[in-house]
Amino acid sequence: MKEPLSNAEQSIVGESSIHTEEPRRSIHLGMFGKTPPFTRRQWRVFLIACTAGFFDNYDRALLSLALEQIQKGLRIAESELGAMLSFIRFGYILTFFLTSLADVFGRRRLLLYTIFGYTILTGLSALSPDERTFVTLQIFARAFAGAEGIVALVILVEEVDAGVRGWTVGLLGALTSVGYGLAAGVFALVNVIPYGWRGLYALALIPLVIIIPLRRALPESHRFEDEARSAGHGSNPLKPVIALFREYPGRLAMLMSVAFLGNMGGNAAGMFFPKYLQEAHGYSPANVSVLYIMGGGIGILGNIIVGRMSDRIGRRAMGSICFLAAPLLTIWIYHSSSAAIIPAWILELFFDTASGTIVSAYSAELFPTSHRSTAGSALGVAGTTGGAIGLLLEGVLFSYCHSHWSAISYLTVFWMMAPFIMYFGYPETAGQELEDISPEKGAAADVQ
Repeated sequence: MKEPLSNAEQSIVGESSIHTEEPRRSIHLGMFGKTPPFTRRQWRVFLIACTAGFFDNYDRALLSLALEQIQKGLRIAESELGAMLSFIRFGYILTFFLTSLADVFGRRRLLLYTIFGYTILTGLSALSPDERTFVTLQIFARAFAGAEGIVALVILVEEVDAGVRGWTVGLLGALTSVGYGLAAGVFALVNVIPYGWRGLYALALIPLVIIIPLRRALPESHRFEDEARSAGHGSNPLKPVIALFREYPGRLAMLMSVAFLGNMGGNAAGMFFPKYLQEAHGYSPANVSVLYIMGGGIGILGNIIVGRMSDRIGRRAMGSICFLAAPLLTIWIYHSSSAAIIPAWILELFFDTASGTIVSAYSAELFPTSHRSTAGSALGVAGTTGGAIGLLLEGVLFSYCHSHWSAISYLTVFWMMAPFIMYFGYPETAGQELEDISPEKGAAADVQ
């Protein structure tokens, strides 16, 4: 139900609004609470950004949830699991080359193209005859999906008001996480649905019919259009890449280091968790699905709660707390009794998703419009590289300790480095306009 703005909400929007003359409405979304006060244009951008992340999360969740079934179906050796997952993660590195085009040709155009790529490649994964084909299709699917998610986030950040930016990014993260819930729901039928895990991947083709008309309603970002008019945009895709490394190198290094260390220490923990539940604690696929749907629904609220708190208390403090709590809870999960797993996992998911919200907000806030999408993909490259190396290290550690669960616990030492870099190195961005946080320095315009 839509509601008019309260006095408090009007003060949140304040003078930072891009479109102060347009009417604004909030909507109650059940357990997710109320949305920020959006204009009609902002609502359109928000809904499209949600669909972009929803189906990407469905695909990513399937790989983790059905890992045991995929392993058996493609006859993958236990010792090769870490390497396989690592190679698939490397697909996000290709995102960097795709996403930089959004800073040259526009956000909207790239978003329209990437939806075709990742949906079709995900569906084709169902036909994989062997491990090599499956990994190849998933690598390229990750590249297109990663690009779509980054550009959707950038458009949203560029359109919403400064006072509710953290809240909006957090709500986006929570709503797109429902894609995990959908994957968990259908995973419960993995032993019933035709062709098992292959049938689950084939379902990824269905959203293509739904998303295409929705994507055509997407407007181009106001900030991109304004920057293009003032600075002029050519057709050289290297312009935003060069500007990224030239204008704010210190910020880039800190942002990438946190993403690298966080994923290096935590990616394996999330990827192996369904396997851990089934093998170490005797969970059935249906039990795993129930936990992901019920417990996950509570855990993902960390996106919204911490996102809103970061608008008031600050990104840096909230992000540092979340980045420290998540690895400590991961150790608890992989060394706890069956009774303690559920509360430990819900809390870990709360802080993990919340830290992702903070980093996502920072990735869009710390860099100018001329290379904001490229910066988001650089963050993805750092996270992908860290996660891939972490999965490779997990395989190495497994060969020594003969336990995936112990290997995952050892890796959290890298994860625990991230909060200190954020707290002592990151600037505060909450409530500030993007142009004040990251003004153009002219590097992009100087690159021919």
